[in-house]
Amino acid sequence: MLRCLSRTPTLNTSSIRKPIAYARSLNTMAPTPNLPTDRRPIVISGPSGVGKGTLYNRLFKEHPDSFTLSVSHTTRDPRPGETRDVDYHYVTREAFTDLVAKDGFVEHAQFGGNMYGTSKMTIETQTAKGKVVVLDIEMEGVKQVKNSSIDARYVFVKPPSVEELEKRLRGRGTEKEESIQKRLTQAQNELAYAETGVHDIIIVNDDLEKAYKELVDFVYKA
Repeated sequence: MLRCLSRTPTLNTSSIRKPIAYARSLNTMAPTPNLPTDRRPIVISGPSGVGKGTLYNRLFKEHPDSFTLSVSHTTRDPRPGETRDVDYHYVTREAFTDLVAKDGFVEHAQFGGNMYGTSKMTIETQTAKGKVVVLDIEMEGVKQVKNSSIDARYVFVKPPSVEELEKRLRGRGTEKEESIQKRLTQAQNELAYAETGVHDIIIVNDDLEKAYKELVDFVYKA
């Protein structure tokens, strides 16, 4: 009696595509940043409590590979929870004054006995990485940047009214009366300065969604 031996056919794998490795390579490819056409640094200013941080932090969250906040130098000690070179570049007063003497800052000022400043190197380093640098600075800093060699764009975030700004400051629950009055006086000065036309755009932060759309439209305009 003859037994029929079945042979398993040999599978030719040479012509079979291998999608898994290709798919894996696609998954590991770096995403293309959604960079604006105009990549100059963006200087954002406005009174304390107006909501500047809320606006640009949302911009960073939605476009993490396109924008970065300039990290300032300071002579003060790190506070609990702060990280060196993330929150600030912490330096000695001697090192700070040495940078001032070497014209290393775009802007610098003194608050509460401590020095703060934005170094040119910080802006250049982040720009070289392909990111648009955002500077959150106050009025005197804006004046200094305008007198520097930095070609930037200027955004002023304005409250709907001084009364509304005061309401927001008091709503924080962290300010003493003296501090609130100082901030309101400074706000009046900043609002008056903004009326001189020194900024490229003034955004009234009355409605957060509307204000954010105005910021994005300005940043990405051709």
